[in-house]
Amino acid sequence: MTQPQGRTALVTGASAGIGRDIARRLAADGVTVAVHYGRRKEAAQETVAAIEEAGGHAFTVGADLTADGAVDTLFAELEEALEGRGLDILVNNAGVSLGRDTPSDMAQDDYVAGISHVTTEVFDSLFAINARAPFFVIQRALPLMGEGGRIINISSAVTRIAWPLLAYAMSKGALEIMGSRLAQQLGPRGITVNTVAPGITDTEMNSWVHETPGAEEGISAMTALGRLGLPDDISAVVAFLASEEARWVTGQLIDASGGLCLAPGGM
Repeated sequence: MTQPQGRTALVTGASAGIGRDIARRLAADGVTVAVHYGRRKEAAQETVAAIEEAGGHAFTVGADLTADGAVDTLFAELEEALEGRGLDILVNNAGVSLGRDTPSDMAQDDYVAGISHVTTEVFDSLFAINARAPFFVIQRALPLMGEGGRIINISSAVTRIAWPLLAYAMSKGALEIMGSRLAQQLGPRGITVNTVAPGITDTEMNSWVHETPGAEEGISAMTALGRLGLPDDISAVVAFLASEEARWVTGQLIDASGGLCLAPGGM
């Protein structure tokens, strides 16, 4: 893919999982990547070390996106590190499926059952990270972005599947609604906005898949391509959207789930 040299990117939630792989893939394409972390500084440093070992360029920026003033903190660090350069790519990847205020003794089966066990604290935590933070991160990033800028939001396939995780799906739905409207608003500036919706991906966040008997086999059976998603399945899509080849793609929601739940019973 054609990649202009000297580009910069901010990837939120890049200390682990899909975000880490997105950061590594963009860096491999010659992009200098700001690796954002919320609470896992050492993990973010490991991401940067892996990028640099592979010959890429990256640095960490830290901010707990649920805290007051977090976006100011994030962009103060980012702008200092950029040393006057602009921001070419923004990937809003940071997200949670269980609110930080979910009681530690609540079984996941209880939590995902739907509306009954969701407290106001859990609901607000989910929306703070999954919807509010991307909105205001984009708001702050726009003055740094010029023509050819790329904004890529990471949603979830659960917005189109009537599974539980109701509040989580609602928060990701809000993110998807934002995408098309921003694409229309930012089109005259030559900035594209797209959304990627992964399915169940083999990451630390989804460790339950390997801990629950039969889960991996069941999910694979419900997926057209017959397996769990991998982080590099998602980062490949993001890398395309960030590339020059994707200059005419904007306002789109791209399902990157391997065809999860395309038919009843996985048939």
